[in-house]
Amino acid sequence: MCGINGILGFPAAKAAPVMHAMSCAIAHRGPDDDGSYLQEGVALGQRRLSIIDLSVAGHQPMMSADGNLVLVFNGEIYNYLELKQELKEYPFQTQTDTEVILAAFKRWGKECVHHFNGMFAFAILDKTKQETLIFRDRLGIKPLYYYQDDTVILFASEVRALLESGLVKRKLNKPALADYLRYQTVHAPETIVQGIKMLMPGCYIHYMDGHAEFGQYWAPEKKYSTEAASKAYTEIKQDVHDLLLRAVERRLVADVPFGAFLSGGIDSSAVVGLMSQVARHKVKTFAVTFEEEAYSEAKYAAAIAKKFNTDHTEIRLTPNNFLDLIPSALKAMDHPSGDGPNTYVVSKVTKEAGITMALSGLGGDELFGGYDVFKRMAKLQQYQWVGSAPLMLRKLLGQSLKAVKPSVASDKISQLLALSSWRLDKTYPITRQVLSDKVIEELLQQVTLKGNRVEEIVGNSLMLQKQLSQNLPILSKVSLAEINTYMQNTLLRDTDQMSMAHALEVRVPFLDYELVEYVLGVPDVHKYPSSPKRLLTDALGDLLPMDIVNRPKMGFVLPWQNWLKQEMRSFANKKLINLGQRGIIDPAALQHIWNRFLAGDTAVTWSRVWYLVVLENWLEEHGIEA
Repeated sequence: MCGINGILGFPAAKAAPVMHAMSCAIAHRGPDDDGSYLQEGVALGQRRLSIIDLSVAGHQPMMSADGNLVLVFNGEIYNYLELKQELKEYPFQTQTDTEVILAAFKRWGKECVHHFNGMFAFAILDKTKQETLIFRDRLGIKPLYYYQDDTVILFASEVRALLESGLVKRKLNKPALADYLRYQTVHAPETIVQGIKMLMPGCYIHYMDGHAEFGQYWAPEKKYSTEAASKAYTEIKQDVHDLLLRAVERRLVADVPFGAFLSGGIDSSAVVGLMSQVARHKVKTFAVTFEEEAYSEAKYAAAIAKKFNTDHTEIRLTPNNFLDLIPSALKAMDHPSGDGPNTYVVSKVTKEAGITMALSGLGGDELFGGYDVFKRMAKLQQYQWVGSAPLMLRKLLGQSLKAVKPSVASDKISQLLALSSWRLDKTYPITRQVLSDKVIEELLQQVTLKGNRVEEIVGNSLMLQKQLSQNLPILSKVSLAEINTYMQNTLLRDTDQMSMAHALEVRVPFLDYELVEYVLGVPDVHKYPSSPKRLLTDALGDLLPMDIVNRPKMGFVLPWQNWLKQEMRSFANKKLINLGQRGIIDPAALQHIWNRFLAGDTAVTWSRVWYLVVLENWLEEHGIEA
């Protein structure tokens, strides 16, 4: 796990100071070592966090044995030992997975990526061919940002590195602002900064002779398995169990102390339970708990720790302890997001406990139908007949519901009733939207918003499925919507930027691509969450206690509503005033939202204010101008 950066098409004489500035900006990602390689037109840099082969032999940029290939790599290749056996003809000099990438590229060229099971972003220079290839992993677990103009391409693990290069203007990406206001993030390939883009998951850049070609080597819609369609439920359960167990086992390869985040929910408990079956040593688990019963999952985490005899560390915080860490969390944020401080705090205390790598249950909800949206979308498919009712009548019903019972839920139901179609690409985007289009139009002083990025992503996915003559189950279609939008652009990005702020590597076994491909092909009859994540819990057998399986879903709950009205009120008010003065958001409309929140309007929850505060704070922190 590391941070990488590079410049393509830039004079070598000018590259060194630029590379230095970029590397310094991401020093937190790799405190163990740093290195760079420069030749005319190509500069590669890396900051190293040592996980596998802690010796100096793992220094990057790493060259192939014949000196022709140069590699910078961020991530882990979990099946590197298996590949090493397959690539015996290569004269290995280290015990790293980095060198296995070089050996694989030497044999298979750019097709090597199909052989890797892992999370990664890497760039590899072939000096003989004078070409550079940049790859990002299939599910987008590791980030890769880039900037391209007529003469140069810059790339890095974080936005801040590109900004520090001095070659990128610190300008707001105004067209992306509506996307952020809708979904508390900006969906790849766009970012909040003009000109800076994100390489899409499962994609690569091929750079040669000053020309960049973009390609895709994997997409879940193209690669999902049909194996489960003809199998009995007992066989499917066994397959899921075996695939998940193997995914966990692969992610335990490390030469540093490791552990697992443990909330006591189904996903983290499943990971810990399976870890206890295959780990060579006693599993270390970490749970952030609170003295206030309303916010604490301590008893659930403790029960799992006791069942699997883990070395359990319970980090007890008061909400005020957490509150004190929010300024640091905001400073660590590489790209604005409405979420993130929770991961920052968990990562901080885990790292301070001496752990360098931790497993997480992220991805379990998206794959096994853990969110309410799965049931909701399935029901909407059954209620298509509602769409035959007159549109004016449906709109009237929606407006009446909002008037009688004003709330976020009523607002979303009203939006659904006003739709001309209840196709997934029309209904799903509403479920994830933070502010309604009507409110955003007032904020941006626009008559009508142009396009909806989530609608576009889900629509493209459905179109691709149709082109491939696929008939994926509705729950799998929702999983793809979740994976391609919220998971990749919010959860994974936040996990990376907030864990790497503390040089902590987080591994996510639920996103093993072989498991993802298999579960996407499981029929709805076997996957419908009639009980919480039924397929997953059934596949695990008696591994998890029933009181964990059937416990209420909490998440990481904190008194944000009170903080923004009390302790953080002055801070939030100042940021919102400053945001209104930028000339991009109408100050009166912004103040109206803030006033409604302060007055206790149930349709304006804390999350609909907080991410606006975060946006302004991030723009100030990084000197971004409108």
